[in-house]
Amino acid sequence: MDLTLERLKAEEIVKETDLKHIAIIMDGNRRWAKERNLPSALGHKKGVDALKAALRACDDFGIKYLTVYAFSTENWNRKPEEVNFLMDLLAVTIQNELKEMHENGVVISFIGDISKLSDKLQKILYNATEYTKNNTGVHLQIAFNYGSRDEIVHAVKRIAQDVKNGSLNVEEITEDTISNAIYTKDIPDPDLLIRTGGEMRVSNYLLWQIAYSEFYVTKKYWPEFDKSALEEALIEFYHRQRRFGA
Repeated sequence: MDLTLERLKAEEIVKETDLKHIAIIMDGNRRWAKERNLPSALGHKKGVDALKAALRACDDFGIKYLTVYAFSTENWNRKPEEVNFLMDLLAVTIQNELKEMHENGVVISFIGDISKLSDKLQKILYNATEYTKNNTGVHLQIAFNYGSRDEIVHAVKRIAQDVKNGSLNVEEITEDTISNAIYTKDIPDPDLLIRTGGEMRVSNYLLWQIAYSEFYVTKKYWPEFDKSALEEALIEFYHRQRRFGA
């Protein structure tokens, strides 16, 4: 297909480039609110609306996997009232949106150390995963209490335990061994990593998985990131030449 800039369409780009997985660092909720003299809580709520829009856009464009950074292992260092708000926001959002997401075929899963969350929240996340696991639409992975270094430590411990109990030899350890021990073992690595808010760093996010991902940074804050913003990212992705180290 001869795609020119004038007739590029997002769904054509996805098909032409075989793009399967987009990962997003959803940054800028608090700055968006601060610039408007609004409470940070409202910025986070607008961020939920942006996530819903991104999920719908992925479905429209034929993108099969969307992974979003919602709460990092470092976010526990924020003020207790903000941490508690984010926990409640996740619970309320999942409960309010689950039925619609299920009807739209979304498969929901969570990556990160969920065991550190409250029993009530763990149950909500588990129920959402079970309720949607047989769907065939967009796979939405929400990284919550997630840190990539922590993820790799957990993976190394699991591999070490296999070596210790004799089910795995050290000589048999490969990249696939590690890939199969991390949270995202059942999905392809991201083709495109998007960061909103203008910061030029990956913030301990999917360090193993993004080895050959294309990076796209926009100064738009996450609450401003809409379907057209995702289209712009896809056009930029289309014009990249991916070499995978070759």
